[in-house]
Parts: sequence; structure tokens; C-alpha cells
Amino acid sequence: MVEIKTTSGDLAHSIVEQHDGSQYRLLYSKSKVYVNPTVYSRDNIPGFVALVKREAVNPTYLLAWLPETLLNEKGQTEWDKFIRTEERMTVEEEEDAVLIDMPIPRPETYAFSTPLTSIYSLIVQPPSLSSWYGSIAINLINGTTLPTLHFHDDESRSFTALQKAPADHKHDVYPPPQSPTASSSKAISWGGEDLLNRLRAYAHIMRSNLQGNLYLMDPSREDIETHSTQLFSDDAVDDILAQSSYANSHSPIPAHRRPRPLPGSTNPYSSRSSILHRSLNSPPTSSSSSSSQARMALLQSFSQITRHAAHAAQHILSHPLAKPIVPHLPDPVKSLVNANGDLEWGSWVEKGGVGEFESARVYLARWARIVAEEGERARRKEAQALPTSGSGELPSEDTSLGVFELLHSSANLPTPKSTRSPNNPVDEKTWKGWFAADGTPKINVEEMRRQVFQRGITSKGALRKQIWPFLLGVHEWDTTSTGRKAAWEAKRQSYRELKNQWWGVPEVFDRQDVIEERHRIDVDCRRTDRNHPLLASTTPTIDASEDEKGMHMRYSTISPGLSDIGAQAPSNEHIERMGGILLTYNFYDTDLGYVQGMSDLCAPIYVVMDADEELTFWCFVSVMDRMKQNFLRDQSGMKKQLSTLQQLISVMDPELYRHLEKTDSLNLFFCFRWILIAFKREFQFEDVLRLWEVLWTDYYSKSFVLFVALAVLESHRDVIMRYLVEFDEILKYCNELSMTIELDSTLAQAEVLFLSYAQLVADIDRRRAEEPASGTGQVRNRTTGEVVSEEKPKHPVLSDELRDLLKTGR
Repeated sequence: MVEIKTTSGDLAHSIVEQHDGSQYRLLYSKSKVYVNPTVYSRDNIPGFVALVKREAVNPTYLLAWLPETLLNEKGQTEWDKFIRTEERMTVEEEEDAVLIDMPIPRPETYAFSTPLTSIYSLIVQPPSLSSWYGSIAINLINGTTLPTLHFHDDESRSFTALQKAPADHKHDVYPPPQSPTASSSKAISWGGEDLLNRLRAYAHIMRSNLQGNLYLMDPSREDIETHSTQLFSDDAVDDILAQSSYANSHSPIPAHRRPRPLPGSTNPYSSRSSILHRSLNSPPTSSSSSSSQARMALLQSFSQITRHAAHAAQHILSHPLAKPIVPHLPDPVKSLVNANGDLEWGSWVEKGGVGEFESARVYLARWARIVAEEGERARRKEAQALPTSGSGELPSEDTSLGVFELLHSSANLPTPKSTRSPNNPVDEKTWKGWFAADGTPKINVEEMRRQVFQRGITSKGALRKQIWPFLLGVHEWDTTSTGRKAAWEAKRQSYRELKNQWWGVPEVFDRQDVIEERHRIDVDCRRTDRNHPLLASTTPTIDASEDEKGMHMRYSTISPGLSDIGAQAPSNEHIERMGGILLTYNFYDTDLGYVQGMSDLCAPIYVVMDADEELTFWCFVSVMDRMKQNFLRDQSGMKKQLSTLQQLISVMDPELYRHLEKTDSLNLFFCFRWILIAFKREFQFEDVLRLWEVLWTDYYSKSFVLFVALAVLESHRDVIMRYLVEFDEILKYCNELSMTIELDSTLAQAEVLFLSYAQLVADIDRRRAEEPASGTGQVRNRTTGEVVSEEKPKHPVLSDELRDLLKTGR
């Protein structure tokens, strides 16, 4: 028998095999599944996770993890068995027997093997921005926790290769269906999900509704009752409605939004354990009176759950500011405007609203945001149409900020105004006027940065290609054209020398560590900004070089066998060049190397530089010098920036800070992606270019991106504080802001916030400097004559991180 043994107090687990003549059949295998004994990546141990069947009168199914070192000791034959099993779509237990010789482990190998019946639960962490690799932790019934398994799917080539299996082959479905009646499998997003699907063929796995990442293995009745939800799920709602007479009635709702009909007489929820699913018996042959009762009970429950939310929606949509948007709303939502008294939730269900039901608070927050945005657009349009105000009217502020209020300000401090004028960008004529005939600039670099910050750069022509290298320090400002040309030739030569370290050098290009970097870069480049015309082509370029280096120039050769992976987008000339730039950077900065996310920063630069390889590289180097802290593997740089943003919120908006604290959202994880890649995925491509050139000016602060993040939060702070009371609600709401944020108003708001913050810091320092001159800090009580200490006014304590926000970085 195979059993778990734990070395006194640590997590070193091993396989102990009783040589009783038992045979072990390999059913499933996945490579490049790591165990991380320490926090250092150099100590990570690669291995195989496997499902093994121990042949006996009563067969035992085992979940095992074997390090590669143990398989190496068993020889190439055993290694090939695991690889072949991994590459196959399915393994038929009766026909495709793969017998293995279970290796004898050493205690320090962390190997383990345990029967599925000994596993109590799995804690599943899918890949995310903060953790590139998903993981699964295994908890045993006896309370032991096995080493956490980390799935490095980008290294496990067979995982992505299996994704392209055709769905019309009976035995080629990946992963295999759980039963003959199971529906076709969905695409697998990562290795842990693949393993879960395989485990479901041998055990009942139930996802907990108390903890979303907790999966129970063969749960007991008590566990099912504890971890099942009492609320109704969305798909069950559709099935109840499908059983009612409404399913066959005339409806103006499009077909794709109507409730789904039940697939025959079978009950697809019979194996589920929620209260509603257990109540869904097969529909009777007679009139469905029981389904009507269930439907009424369901709608009554929804009415109770969402009564207050419906009233809030009615109140919002009845506001005068909502008038411009009401005609464009769906009919079910439009009906809320004129509703009287209690809103009948059932009427909304009949109109198709429940088909897209979700958290009421998130839904209301989204609509409140849309209403406010439409109302603000209408206000601006109306203000522009009004004639110039007369002398008798109150003064008004000419600003694009709209209804914006600085929520935390010191007394008697003037309200700053934005200086931006994006409607008058720097154009070709203005740019040429800044230089003399010999290329010497007529204005200083600070003035150039101010102009770019306030006006931006025109998108017409290729002016950004000329200005960005100056903003990023690739070209020196205070020199002549001749001097800049000579300095640039030196940089071009330096790039060629860096690239020649791997280009056309097989012993470097085919080195194992370089192959791994090549694979990661290739995967990222193939999926970055592929909707842009320059990167959208799917026709590879055939290189016609005849020299030796030409054999290694094609970037598509970076990942051998990757052309067989159907899940990856095809490469092209520009994808290959961009990959070559990133691989060269891997040799330029050997300490950091390539980290996922860098392709997001490189692609816009490559586009603006019009595929100029050398210019793209040195601009990218300058950007990485600014943002290197974001990509440190211990995430210390990101933690510091999020901590600084947290402190900034506490100083500028204490009410919002307290709300985030109350909702367990002070980790600001919803801002992680914003700062990591400088809002690259929050704006349209052209807006990203405009935002980045503003950030690169360092006109006000080297950390101006934090004020942009604060401006986004302040723009939505009323919605967040009014409707969102859970961390996951705030996270969902902020994620859905992507591609909806208006750039110019956000930058103007960020500028006002920075100027207000600078005023606040100056006022705090001034008041603190004046305190010693106000007296000794002691007063005498007139009645008793006792001398008591005078309580001095309290001022916010500004950390070094907060004061660093005032530094320009130049």
C-alpha cells in the first residue's frame, strides 16, 4: 500500500511502497507542477502530479506528486510513460494500461501519494495578476496539509497542446466527460482546473458556497448542509421559468435572453446539493402545478431580497439628471421610472430581467454611475450652449471636472484649478519652433515637459516618435543635432552588441534557461494588443537571410513546437521583433530578466516607434527604469505603492478611507492592475498613449500615477460608499470600470488633487513650524492655580512615502 508519512514537524512528505506485488496503473499525469519549499524561486522543485490506480480486489485511486529527480533515477522508460500519458487526451482503464514502477523516495524530496478517500478538501487559487501561477493545497481528513502544488502551465507544453483537441471526436474531448450523459466539456483555463475535472471522474467534489476557493472531496451530509447555499442560483431560475407557461408564450424579449428550456425530462440539477436544486424533481406529466408553486415561492423570495434595491433603483432613475439616459434604457429598467408603491419584482422577471440577475448592490452601483455620467454630459452640453454670463451673475469656474468636491481640505486654502488644455496639443509646427537651425533647443527641458503635460501630443503624423525619446531621456535635450546623432549611434551599436549575445549563437539560444525565457516571452507577445493593425496580422514573415545568424533570427523558433499549439495566436514579423526586443532586455537586465506584463508596456512603444527595433528597446529600457519596482518578484515595489496610496487616501479623503477599512478593502487590490502596468488595460489604446506621455513628464511628481488612481476612486467614491459594502463588490465594480473612464477629466482631477495635496502639506508644515512660537504649551488654572499642559492642535503625520510624492524625479 502507498501511504503518507510526515517527517517530524516539517512538510517533507514521502511515498512508502510496500512491495507486495501490487501493480500501479497511471491514469493521468501533468508535468511542471512545482512544490515551493521556501520563498526563494531557486528552491522550487518541479515534478509531476498524477492519478494512479492500485490494482487489487478493491482498487485504490491515489493522488500523487513526484519530483522530476525521482523519475530521472528510474530511467528514461518511466519518464516517457508520464510524458505519453500527459500528452494523450484520455486513458481507457481497460485498454490503455500504463503500468509504472512507483519510485522509492527520500524524505527531502517532498513527494507524496495519498488515496482519494483520505482527502478532505482542496483549496484552489486560480492564476491572477498578483500570482501568475495557480495553485492547489490538499487537506487530509487527519488534519495534515500536503505541500501546495503550483501549476506552471507556460512550461507544461502538453497542457496547451491538448487545448486544441477537436470536440467532434468521441474519445478526444479534453477533459473527458464525467459520464455518458455529461455535456461537452468547456475550455480549460489552467492546469488546476484540468486536475479538478479529472478528479471528478473518481470522486464527488463540491464547491463550498461559504468559501469560493474551497472544494470538498466526497463531503458528508453535514458538510453538504453546512456548505450549501440557501439562495437560488441564476441557472435554476431559468429552469423554473422554463417549466412555467411563460416559456411558450409570446414575448418581446430576444430569444437569447429568454429562459432556457429544460433538456428533455431529465433533471440536470439532480446531483447538486443546494436547497433549490434538490427541490427540482422531474417535471410531472400533468399540468405543472408544483412548478408554479416553486416559481411563486422563488419570485416572492426575490421580492423580499431585492425590495429595497428596487426602491433605490426607482429613486435613481426618477432623478432629473437621469432624463437624458432613460430613453436609451432597456424596457424592464425603464419601467422602474414610473412605478408606484411597491415594485413587483415578478413583473421585471416576466420582462426578462432575471436572466441577467446579479448582486443588487453592484447592479445599482453600475446604473448609478451611468446615470451620473450621462447627467454630467448633459450638464456640460447645456453649459456650452448657454450665452456668456453677464456681469450681474455669480462667477463660475471654467473646468471640465464637473461636479467635483475636494472632500478633505484645510481652512482658508484656495481651491486649485487644472491647467490642462488637451484640445490644443503640441503639433509639428510647435515642436519645430522649439529648436534652432543647429538643433539646439530654444526652451529648457522643464518648459518642454510642462507643455506636454498640459497639452499632450497630437496623434497626427509621427510626432510622438520624435518627442517620446526626449521625454524618456533616450535623447539628450541640451545639445545639438550633431551631438544627439553621435550619441544615438553609440546606443544603436550597444543594442547590436546586446542582441548578438543570443542572436545567431546556438549555444546560448538553445540553453535551457534561455529556452524557458523565450517560451514565456513568446506566449505573452502572441496575445498582446493583437487588435492593433500593426500587430494584428497572422501571416508569419519568412526570413531570407543566408548567413548563419539568419538561422536563428526567426523569433517563432524561440518556443520549439509552439506552432502546434492551437490555443496560441499565430505570430508575425512584428510579434517576432517585439519578442526579440524583450529577449534582449532579458540579457540587458540579468537580475530582473523578463516578467509577465512587460509585453503590455513594450507593445505601445513599439507601435509609436513605427517598428524601429533599436529605438523601441532604449525607450523600453527607460520605461522599465521608472517601473522596475512593479515587477520585483517579492512584490515589494507594488506593496510600497499600494501602501502609499492607502496613506494618501487617509489624508485626502478620511471618509472613503474609513469605508474601505470597514469593507476590508484597504489592501486596494482593485488598484493593483492600474498601477502595475500604468492603466494599460483600463483605457483605449490611443488614450493609453496620451496618459503615458503625461506620466513620463514627471511635471508634478514621479508618482503621479497614484494621483490618477486617486482621481478614479474619487470620481466613484459616492457610488462606492453608498452601494458597495463588501470587498468583492468593490473589486467587481472597479474591474468593470475598464474602458469606461474618461481620460481628460480624470487627468484634470488628478492635477487638482495633487495641487490640493501640495497645499495641504505646506499648510501642515507651516502650522507645525508656528507651534513653538505660540507659548510654552502650559496654562495656569485661574481657580486652583494649578499649571496644566495645553493640548496642542493635532496635525496629520506625513510619512516619508507621502512626502516623496512631491518629488519630480528629475
